[in-house]
Amino acid sequence: MTLQELYENIGGDYAQAVRVLHVEKLIDKHIRKFPKNGVVDAVLSAGKTMDPTALFETTHALKGVSANLGLTGICEVASEITEDFRPGATRRFTDAEITEKLGKLEELYRKTSESIKQYEEA
Repeated sequence: MTLQELYENIGGDYAQAVRVLHVEKLIDKHIRKFPKNGVVDAVLSAGKTMDPTALFETTHALKGVSANLGLTGICEVASEITEDFRPGATRRFTDAEITEKLGKLEELYRKTSESIKQYEEA
């Protein structure tokens, strides 16, 4: 599997990753690190307590990482949660809706991580 095929499998935006990182070698390096960086675990942990500060900080970090790597699905969900918990913002989603979004995020992360593992093994 090529790097571009990986991006097709995960519904990512390879062109976005190229715009940000410029070199395929850097994209490869950082996409391989993504499943191991722990930020999604931190988001899910923050979601268990609905800690607004922790949810904002962790989803904001995940939004940045996923945007840079062109992981559009993960970025979109992280962005929605980030904006809901942005200091000073009025919440648009209930805790139940946030829990649903966290479940979607976890599923996207799982599928992405599995595809990255297949890419590494190819």
